[in-house]
Amino acid sequence: MLRQQDVGHRIVVRRIVGIREGRPLFSDALGELVELSETHITLATTQGPLRVPVGEVHRAKRVPPARRPTATAVTGLELAADEAWPAPVRGRLGDWLLRSAAGWTGRANSALPVGDPDRPLPAALDAVERWYADHDQPAMVNTPLPLAAPVGAELDARGWGARPPVLVQTVALAALPAAAPTRAGLPPVELAAAPSDDWLAVAAGRKGGLPDAARHVLTAVDRVRFAQVYADGRLVAVGRGTVTGQGRWLGLTLIEVLPEARRQGLAGRVIRSLVDWGTAEGASHAFLQVEQRNTAAVALYRGLGFTTHHTYLTRVAPA
Repeated sequence: MLRQQDVGHRIVVRRIVGIREGRPLFSDALGELVELSETHITLATTQGPLRVPVGEVHRAKRVPPARRPTATAVTGLELAADEAWPAPVRGRLGDWLLRSAAGWTGRANSALPVGDPDRPLPAALDAVERWYADHDQPAMVNTPLPLAAPVGAELDARGWGARPPVLVQTVALAALPAAAPTRAGLPPVELAAAPSDDWLAVAAGRKGGLPDAARHVLTAVDRVRFAQVYADGRLVAVGRGTVTGQGRWLGLTLIEVLPEARRQGLAGRVIRSLVDWGTAEGASHAFLQVEQRNTAAVALYRGLGFTTHHTYLTRVAPA
């Protein structure tokens, strides 16, 4: 059967749709798993969303994606994501990137092993460990899959741990649904070239503080916008958009709605405003990164047309 780790991935479900002459009749459905609860499985199919009661499920399993991205495509997107989330302290190991940002977020404090490290794999990982030790940080490696599967296997042999899987999801901007008309009385989405103090406070609350290195990560991008929505004088929703990857990719990060303002469509409106800005900047596709276990966010993004391009694991050296 399925597990929460399968959310965001392509699955096949064989369900019982009737009984004939005392024997069950089956029907198969193929699509991307959007939600997995104790009572239902929800998947997005080419015919639209399908919600199947668990009691009707005979068998369900993950299947390979219809088309795996090429190594070139994964590398290009990972490098665009690195541009969009730039660590202030950086090094290189051949093509590999070494990144440090005072421990603020795994993405900005992990090695990115794409390309050739210019030495055998064990020696490359030894060098990664030394680099992070020199910076007084635990060594971490961001492994895009399946591209970095050999790196992951070597890290397994060394006893490294792993943080929860992350889905890297994409969509063509032209395929996104048009913005719904704004209802009267709803607060507008504001875009700014720099984050306000209120915006930074929300980011600090979500990420557990905001050191100087974090401000660099957030702002040291040539093309960046910070979205915010105020209601009754209080900031209730934020988001961040960047254009990187030679102008192709709109990166969406820190999409956040305060608990008391959720279920009003604010996240979708923030994303739409950033999409409109990214389109005007010439971007053709959007990407975002979401933890696989965050099923509510995965469902939101799936409803907007995002699909999983690839996944990654942040690997952590043993203490």
